[in-house]
This record gives sequence, structure tokens and C-alpha cells, in this order.
Amino acid sequence: MEKKTGTAPLRQNPHAIKEQREKNLEVAIGRQVRELRKRQRLTGADLAGMTGLSVGMLSKIENGVISPSLNTISALANALKVPLIQLFSGYEETRGCMHVKAGEGAEIEREGTRAGHQYNLLGHIGSNNSGVVVEPYLITLDENSHFQTFQHEGIEFLYILEGKVNYRHGDQRYLLEEGDSLFFDSDAPHGPEEITSLPLRYLSIINYPQTR
Repeated sequence: MEKKTGTAPLRQNPHAIKEQREKNLEVAIGRQVRELRKRQRLTGADLAGMTGLSVGMLSKIENGVISPSLNTISALANALKVPLIQLFSGYEETRGCMHVKAGEGAEIEREGTRAGHQYNLLGHIGSNNSGVVVEPYLITLDENSHFQTFQHEGIEFLYILEGKVNYRHGDQRYLLEEGDSLFFDSDAPHGPEEITSLPLRYLSIINYPQTR
């Protein structure tokens, strides 16, 4: 009999590679137009007639030679009976990445700094297509730090690098020491209550919905 672990299998494949996309927008649009036209067994003359374009202009669009206007893209999408956004589906947007060398994380002011918590932001990517914002911090507390309860939207992950602390989440209290982690819903009141070994250094990774 198969042993039940009580944990649902993860469905995301971290090794999956998406189909390579075009980094030139005009070429990406042209390829989509040509592919959709051929899939629907339309000739260049057919599609040109349906959109009011010349055959020569359509050929330039399909070959990525010119940048079509939004009106032209809309006309092509209507003629091909697809959502306008589909004509952009082959385009590879620039994806953000930020490298921070050891000791160079930007020290910033957050609510917790008033409690003597030093926050070093280890990376930040602004607006993106994931729908979430992730903020990784290196947090340092010393003998001058005092404690404060935090509560905010999102999910938070803590990983203790150095020291030992009694950390509260909601009604529960957890003893965290070097190598321990805590993963929790940050909408519940949370925060360190008692440091039993100094200095205390830990990673805090906060994930919350992106406001568009």
C-alpha cells in the first residue's frame, strides 16, 4: 500500500523551458500574423483584402520590416478572429534581474527600523507579469533592538543565519536558531519576542500581490 504523506505533490516543473520567443517586437508580430494566416489557409491577397492593406504592406508586416500601427494590428486581429493580444504572444519581454554583492544591500527605512531592526534590501524588481512583488531583506538585531508586532498582507519566509530568537506568529511561539526557517501568512500579528543569542541575523522574504 502506498504511504500517504499528507502533502499534495507540487505541480510546477522548475526545469521546464518555455518556447523561445522573439526579442524584436515587429518580427514577433509578423510571425504571428503569418502563422495564423497560414493556419486558416488564407493567402496574402485574402488577408490584405479583408483588412484594407496592400499585399506589399502585409508582406512587410509579416517579415517584420515595419512597425504596424495599433489600428492595423487591430484590423489584422479582427480579420484573423483572434484577440489582439495574441499577436504579441511571441514577443519576449525584458525580464528583471538584480545582483547585490555581499555587504552592498541598500539599507532602507521600514516600519521595523523604529524598533531597532536594520533592514538591508537584497533586491527589487518593479512591475512585472507575475502579479506579485517579492522583497528579500537581511535583518540584523542587536542589544539595542526592542520588539514590535508586525502585520501586513502577503506571505513571509524567515531563515535564521545567526543567533537565536523566540518568534511569535498569531497565538504560537517558535524557537528559531541558526538554520531554522519559518514560513507564514503575514496577515497575522508576528515578530520577534525574545532574543536569546546575539547578534541575530536572518533573511526575511516577503511576497505580496502587485498593485497595477
